[in-house]
Amino acid sequence: QVQLVESGGGLVQPGGSLRLSCAASGSIFSINAMGWYRQAPGKQRELVAAITSGGSTTYADSVKGRLTISRDNAKNTVYLQMNSLKPEDTAVYYCTLDSLRRYWGQGTQVTVSS
Repeated sequence: QVQLVESGGGLVQPGGSLRLSCAASGSIFSINAMGWYRQAPGKQRELVAAITSGGSTTYADSVKGRLTISRDNAKNTVYLQMNSLKPEDTAVYYCTLDSLRRYWGQGTQVTVSS
């Protein structure tokens, strides 16, 4: 079994920054990719960013230039640096790990409000 533990969410003012972390542990056979999804109230869950084991990245158009995904392969950890945050970034953020199947974290709340 694989466990994903997220941290770093919270309340921040518009224009502020947060850094999310997600540490994977357990029976990890191999990691193809890790990523972050988010779900705002009343909306569908959407991909925010993903990074492959080789370092290739993908971003949602709405976050390009503001959010940066990175990973530490030795620690099986993925990060999401979020800058210039907007109220529309408010959501529960979920970490994912793609191995033989996709694993999900429990989610961490990010609220952008003055």
